[in-house]
Amino acid sequence: MKTVNRCNWVSQDPLYQAYHDNEWGVPVYDDATLFEFILLESMQAGLSWITVLKKREHYRAAFDQFDYLKIAQYDDLKVEELMQNAGIIRNRLKIMAAINNAQKFQRIQDEFGSFSNYIWAYVDQKPLLNQWKTIKEVPATTPLSDQISKDLKKRGFKFLGTTTMYAFMQAVGIVNDHVENCFRYPLQP
Repeated sequence: MKTVNRCNWVSQDPLYQAYHDNEWGVPVYDDATLFEFILLESMQAGLSWITVLKKREHYRAAFDQFDYLKIAQYDDLKVEELMQNAGIIRNRLKIMAAINNAQKFQRIQDEFGSFSNYIWAYVDQKPLLNQWKTIKEVPATTPLSDQISKDLKKRGFKFLGTTTMYAFMQAVGIVNDHVENCFRYPLQP
């Protein structure tokens, strides 16, 4: 059986491998999917990505298929329901942030026509292709993630610090951080 060369942060977990092979670093321009990753990445803050990835389908069910229009309307009863859901990370601050971020997400859509227009304008609508030889070279933050995080914070977003924002940028393909010996490098849109 042929060995597939992947970025070495990927474990042998088939779910993790499928995420790396099919999603991570692939450019996303769809607002619904961009919001899904905002929600998931904000839930990941302080935890490992595999923890959130394993709960992704629970999040999908609990958060109305990541429908930001519905999430923006969640009330205290829905928050309490989510706090009882053992399938998700039951952190009240993160749940409240998801609701807040759904509301702020819509404000950006109103201002820029779509969240995609807003976020991709930071890179002139084209993914940044990095050339890392090893995972140790890949930064946790960059001046660009600092800038975006600062702007989103100013706009009222929560749990989207610069490290979380850089992970978001990697996840949705704004930046391609597959290492050079990974079979997904260079990733084509």
